[in-house]
Amino acid sequence: MKYFIDCEFIEYPCTIDLISIGIVAEDGREFYGINADCNYDKAGEWVRENVLHNLPPRNKNIDWMTLRTISAMIREFLSKDLNIEFWGYYCDYDWVAFCWLFGTMEDLPGGYPMYCRDLKQWCDVLGNPKLPEQDPKLEHNALEDARWNRSVYYYLEEIERKQNEIQPSGA
Repeated sequence: MKYFIDCEFIEYPCTIDLISIGIVAEDGREFYGINADCNYDKAGEWVRENVLHNLPPRNKNIDWMTLRTISAMIREFLSKDLNIEFWGYYCDYDWVAFCWLFGTMEDLPGGYPMYCRDLKQWCDVLGNPKLPEQDPKLEHNALEDARWNRSVYYYLEEIERKQNEIQPSGA
C-alpha cells in the first residue's frame, strides 16, 4: 500500500527537529502527530511565519504527543500492511525525520523500505508538468501536505499513463 507522508521540521546545524508528521494511506486512512517535545525556540523566521501558526493549541488537541508515542502510533497505523511504499514531495529531510522516529534507519520496523519515493523526481522524469495547486491556507500543515501528495501521485500516474499509451497506427 502507498503511504503519502509529509513532515514539518526545524532545521539547524547538524539536526532536524520534527514538528509534525502527516501520513495518508491510499485507502483513505490518516495519521497526524505533533511533537510535544520539539524545541520550538529554535525555529527560524520562515518556520515561525509559515508552519507554527498551523498548529492547533496544545491544550485543545490530542494530536500533541511525545516522539515515542508518535513512533508507536505510526507502527500501529502501518501494522496491517506488508507491502509498504512511502511517497513524499521534496522528501529527503522528511525521510530523515521519519526514520529518526525509530532510532536509525537500521532500526526501521521490519517491512518498511529504507527509502521514500519522491514525487518531485517523478514529476521531473515526466517533463515537469504543472502540478495541481494546493490551497495556500493549507500549505505547511503536515497532514494537509500529505493529502496533497496523494493527489499529486494520482495526477502524475495519469500523466504517465497517457504518455505511455500506444498511439493508433497512422496517427
